[in-house]
Amino acid sequence: MDILHLVDRLEELFNESRTLPFTRNAVVDEDKMLDIIDQMRVTIPEEVKKAQQVVSQRDRIIAQAQEEAARITALAREKAEQMVERETLVRSATIRADQILAQARADAQATRRDADDYVIEGLQHLEDEMSRLLNQVRNGLRKLEEERLHSPSPAPQPPGGTGAASAAPASSVEPEQPVE
Repeated sequence: MDILHLVDRLEELFNESRTLPFTRNAVVDEDKMLDIIDQMRVTIPEEVKKAQQVVSQRDRIIAQAQEEAARITALAREKAEQMVERETLVRSATIRADQILAQARADAQATRRDADDYVIEGLQHLEDEMSRLLNQVRNGLRKLEEERLHSPSPAPQPPGGTGAASAAPASSVEPEQPVE
């Protein structure tokens, strides 16, 4: 039986009772009153037990909700850490890629500079060699001109040339010494 129903019955019993004149006292049927009180004694522990069960169930639901909240919070924290870690990895990879690219550009520029230096050195060597050869050619031409101007004109020779002049050259050309 419901405790509220028993309280209603008790109130009804009291309202049906007779009041004593000139007092606030009432005459109540003792058997009915004790019967309701006995029923209350039986019902109250059941109601308390039900209330305890409700409280226990409420506590269990709250504990489950707290566990779920803790689990969701842990998952969210883990997800956030993974995202931060991923972001850190991406940032590190980007920085490393930029470093590698900068190093590759620097290496390419150094290789280009070394190649240019090598070509310049080779061309300078070639220019020096060409200048030396040009000087030898000019010296040779100058000597030939000088010899031609300083030597007497050769005598005309008969065709078929049987003389001593045809056996030896008119002038001898010495090997050139480089002019510095």
